Amino acid sequence: MFHTSYIEINKPAFKANLRFLRRLAGSNVRFCSVVKGNAYGHGIEHFIPLAESCGVDYFGVHSAIEALRVCDIKKSGSHIMIMGMIEDEELEWAVQNEVSFYVFEFERLEAAVRAAGRQKKRARIHVELETGMNRIGFHWEERDKLSRMLLDNREHLHVMGVSTHYAGAESIANYLRIQNQIANYNRFQGYLKKKGVKTDMRHTACSAPMISYPQTKMDMVRIGIAQYGFWPSKETHMQYLVSSANKKLTDNPLRQIISWKTKVMSIKKVAAGEFIGYGTVYQATGNMLVATVPIGYSHGFSRNLSNLGKVLVRGRRVSVVGMVNMNMMIINITQCPDVQRGDEVVLIGSQNKNRITVSSFSELINNVNYESLVRLPKDIPRFIIE
Repeated sequence: MFHTSYIEINKPAFKANLRFLRRLAGSNVRFCSVVKGNAYGHGIEHFIPLAESCGVDYFGVHSAIEALRVCDIKKSGSHIMIMGMIEDEELEWAVQNEVSFYVFEFERLEAAVRAAGRQKKRARIHVELETGMNRIGFHWEERDKLSRMLLDNREHLHVMGVSTHYAGAESIANYLRIQNQIANYNRFQGYLKKKGVKTDMRHTACSAPMISYPQTKMDMVRIGIAQYGFWPSKETHMQYLVSSANKKLTDNPLRQIISWKTKVMSIKKVAAGEFIGYGTVYQATGNMLVATVPIGYSHGFSRNLSNLGKVLVRGRRVSVVGMVNMNMMIINITQCPDVQRGDEVVLIGSQNKNRITVSSFSELINNVNYESLVRLPKDIPRFIIE
């Protein structure tokens, strides 16, 4: 096969995550699977069929191009919601294909009405409210104009949802800010309802607020990072654990569904005192055995992990030595003299009883899991493990 590494997506692990998250959300709360950023690096083309086979039928994306990709994959009954960018000229496509999209400014709302009129079909919209994040959304001061426009254009608009997004619910440091946002949302949404704006559902919670602020679950939750087996933060995990005295501090109901693997490309002996790789960033302190691996920063393994990263080979955790190159890196296999060319190297995942997590190398370079995952290139082959 023409690749230097591959990714495995574990279906049983995903099903376990889904069961846990649905229990946490509640039986009457709709589950929206967020697949922006190429399904957080897991691969949209592979993840959508996997999720649908597990009963997921509602997907959130960032942009129209992502929505188009999902349209080409999904089953006919599944719905797509665009939470971010869509150009005015793409709105007719969305209306025609019954793709819903966020509206957060009057220009987009007006364009949606025009697109619906041309298509002679109601635009499915989600009204995003600005509650304190100061990113996108209608402001409280715009409430009268907003309610009038929604009511005056009912024949062109189907208000599927009224939403907002919380500014850092994964950190207790933002507690007061999140509480203020919740109050602002309830006031704004309540005003629209009082004015007669009908909506199918209220949705404000992504992974972190659903766990830490149960009152945000409402009618639908938009779950991204948690469905892939990652806590939004260590604090979020701890908040979950302390919410019940019956849980042990070692409990973790989430299972990472991704593994990333490559193989040994070449093996070389290096004498004490010799430098390894580019420049003089690593000098052998003794006679060493090293292996070259055909993975580098072009594949999503950060150059900042030079002399820091860890991988698994023959079930042992070994170190990256020297600079991570664009397409290659070197690992120290001195303690694994039986390693051979072609042996499996685990970059993310398990081998024997050892495990490399995304966090284990993200935190070394002050990255978050989200960033490390979405940097995995689309052209790395993905495989579903049943």
